[in-house]
Parts: sequence; structure tokens; C-alpha cells
Amino acid sequence: MEVILLERVGRLGQMGDVVKVKDGYARNFLLPQGKALRATEANRKTFEGQRVQLEARNLELKTEAEGIAGRLDGQTFVSIRQAGDTGQLYGSVSTRDIAEAISAGGFSVERRQVLLDKPIKALGLHEVRVALHPEVAVKVSINVARSADEAERQARGEDVTVIREELPEIETYSEDQGDGAAAPGLGEQPDV
Repeated sequence: MEVILLERVGRLGQMGDVVKVKDGYARNFLLPQGKALRATEANRKTFEGQRVQLEARNLELKTEAEGIAGRLDGQTFVSIRQAGDTGQLYGSVSTRDIAEAISAGGFSVERRQVLLDKPIKALGLHEVRVALHPEVAVKVSINVARSADEAERQARGEDVTVIREELPEIETYSEDQGDGAAAPGLGEQPDV
């Protein structure tokens, strides 16, 4: 199916380009999201009539996104999750979780703007891209930890998945200790 792009779409084209895409991609994503129109003669004329307004709106949104990008780029957000001793999460951190953490930090981000290359399934600092506009993307850091204290330790560069061997030594009682008498309760038969 041929469509006219109403905004820049990654790996597809710029605003105004007429591109051929698979029918399902057009019907299920591009058309419902308002990113494209079917490339009919009537839609081509409509697009050319609205092109100036669309380009002005796109420029306005891009300028606004660049302003937010200056403040958001390089920020670190904390996500508290349950995990095992080895640092493996019970579940994963999704785009919705990341969008909520960023929104809690004072920025307005939707989950579809968060671009995850692979799922986050372990504790640690993870770099994530956020597309504020089709032409503006920033990188933020997500600190996945079991507690706020652990998140601070990770931010300092400490590895929290190392199991510490701080167990106290257990004292054992042997027959050689003391006056040579057997320890009470060891090897003695109770008087009945």
C-alpha cells in the first residue's frame, strides 16, 4: 500500500514522502496513529493544501522537544524492583515502568516514546533512549535496584550483586577445651 507520510518516521522517510509499505503496517500503525494518509489523488491534494501548516506544526513541536531534551539528556531515574541474590530480576522493567519513573522525575513522557533495544532483566545502570519527537531522541539512565540505599550504592559504582561473606564465625565446643570434662548434653545419657 502506498501512503503519504505526515511526519518523519524512522527507517521509512520524511514528511511528504510517498512510500510503499506493507498493508498491515499501514492499517495497524501508520494510519491509526495519524502518521500517514493513503496515497490517493484526493489525499495528495489535501496534503499539498495543508503542507505549510503541517511543517509549521512539526517545527514547533521539534523546538519544544529540543528544549525538553536539553534538560532530560543524561538524567538518571531509579526503578525499585525485587531481585534474587545474583541480581536477576523477578520479571523485567518495561517501557511503562520507565515512562512512570521519568514522569515521577518531573518530565512528561509516554511509554511509546521509550525505546528499549532489549528487555531489562537485571539490577544495575541501564541506558535507554527516549524519542521526544521523531527527530529528537535523548539518552537517560535507569538505575534498577532492590532499595533506595542500593540505588545510591550502584550510582557510586559499587557492585551490589556480590555476595558479602560477613557471617560471624560459629564457635564449636570440643572435648579438648576446659577441664577435660565432656560438654553438658554431649554423649551423656540422662538420669531416669
